[in-house]
Amino acid sequence: MTDKAIPGGDTVKVEFEDGIAWVHLNRPEKRNAMSVGLAREMNAVFDALEVDDRAGCIVLTGSGEAFSSGMDLKDFFRATDGISDVERHRAYRETRAWQWRTLMYYAKPTIAMVNGWCFGGAFTPLICCDLAIADEDAVFGLSEINWGIIPGGVVSKAISTLMGDREALYYVMTGEKFDGRRAKELGLVNEAVPKDRLKARTRELAKILIDKNPTVLRQARMAYKYAREMNWEQAAEYLTAKGDQTTFVDREKGREQGLTQFLDEKTFKPGHGHYKREEEQDG
Repeated sequence: MTDKAIPGGDTVKVEFEDGIAWVHLNRPEKRNAMSVGLAREMNAVFDALEVDDRAGCIVLTGSGEAFSSGMDLKDFFRATDGISDVERHRAYRETRAWQWRTLMYYAKPTIAMVNGWCFGGAFTPLICCDLAIADEDAVFGLSEINWGIIPGGVVSKAISTLMGDREALYYVMTGEKFDGRRAKELGLVNEAVPKDRLKARTRELAKILIDKNPTVLRQARMAYKYAREMNWEQAAEYLTAKGDQTTFVDREKGREQGLTQFLDEKTFKPGHGHYKREEEQDG
């Protein structure tokens, strides 16, 4: 039992379960459309969870029947038309902060659990999570063209990192919807599963990640994300240095344990589970 406060508020709900922090976009009456207020709460939540030992893995999902219907059009278009340029850009900055600047390089592993509608601006946090699982019948769409606007924020950039040009342009230009099965084919999610299996499968995946050496897992995630923006020579130098840094900062001394168990003790076979961590031995 702990007296530590649970982060969140009116538009973001957090639940803890055995090392998993379930972070819900919590505007079900609006299909979890993302407002400026939600962005402010989400920034506070992610700041808090980053140093909260109850959260080994973050699962981002939506309350009710939707992941998110995208940006709140009234909040981000009508409401910002009459304010100062400084206030408008502040609202955009707060939204960008959690949706990609934080999620893309977050200290802890993140999984998007797409439990229903996923439209427009919701593609950005979906793609910026490390992994994603979807209800096979979830409804996806880039419907902005039908509203007389283009996909806003960094949605076009986000989808270009996972989707091919032909597929991305097709959905951007037609505004057609597609389901979770198609999202898997397009590379937007890792898996599409039946709705009644969605939370269980997400929980299974989160447990796998929590079971890993957290320092090495973080370093491996960051190494991939930075290296993909580099040329081959830069990546070779960077990854060599990153590997050395990982060995130096890893309090568990995972490399030493893994090699000892594999080479000397013959108790560990890579590909058949992870090395036995010290905390497991102590337990």
